[in-house]
Amino acid sequence: MLRIITANLNGIRSACRKGFLDWLANQGADVVCVQELKAQAADLDDGMRGPAGLAGHFVYAEKKGYSGVGLYLGQPAEGIVEGLGHIEFDPEGRYIQADLGNLSVISLYLPSGSSSEERQLAKYRFMDDFFPHMAALRDAGREVVICGDWNIAHREIDLKNWKSNQKNSGFLPEERAWLSRVFDELGYVDVYRQLYPDAGDACYTWWSNRGQAWAKNVGWRLDYQIATPGVAASARRAAVFKDLRFSDHAPLTIDYDWTI
Repeated sequence: MLRIITANLNGIRSACRKGFLDWLANQGADVVCVQELKAQAADLDDGMRGPAGLAGHFVYAEKKGYSGVGLYLGQPAEGIVEGLGHIEFDPEGRYIQADLGNLSVISLYLPSGSSSEERQLAKYRFMDDFFPHMAALRDAGREVVICGDWNIAHREIDLKNWKSNQKNSGFLPEERAWLSRVFDELGYVDVYRQLYPDAGDACYTWWSNRGQAWAKNVGWRLDYQIATPGVAASARRAAVFKDLRFSDHAPLTIDYDWTI
């Protein structure tokens, strides 16, 4: 089995203080994709750089305390790709890719548009540029798993209060339609939904820090593993870990019957 975990940490130092690395040491993961490091290289200690026998690779945002993505790998990669070659978004630390045999695993942090109209427009620009990149990845003939915080809840089943959120970033019609195109036009697979097509509140991976969203499970599914059909078909089980809270997101683990 190939075990891949994705987790938005909302600050790697904060998540580690809350027990993320202790939890990770017992997961038997082969690849771990993390997002929103909110740190620079000098901020990471040895445990953060290489936990549980895994080797860490990171792309940091130029702005301190902001964004950043990483990969922890159980075996050496044949290649690491840092960034998309995009002048606007690479300085924000949103993309890192590891090539492992015939499989590429990507840690992605798609921009949020919730803070302002300006950031929503930036989110749309990222989506416009990332779509052909996904097409190119597919056309290269490799299997691909894109893990991370996509900042979009795709369907009504993917969030608690869908009716009241239809005009809010993360559940806008344009965002949802774009994600549908990823599946319908490009042929990528939402692996969790393939395994559990009817899962409701068990699927949530993010909860607002406002009110009692966590306590009442008023959540959203924003974290996905989206894969090309070959590797997606090998997925056997998936789970969102909620027993401990390391972040405002929860880790998503998927096991694939796949060898790298």
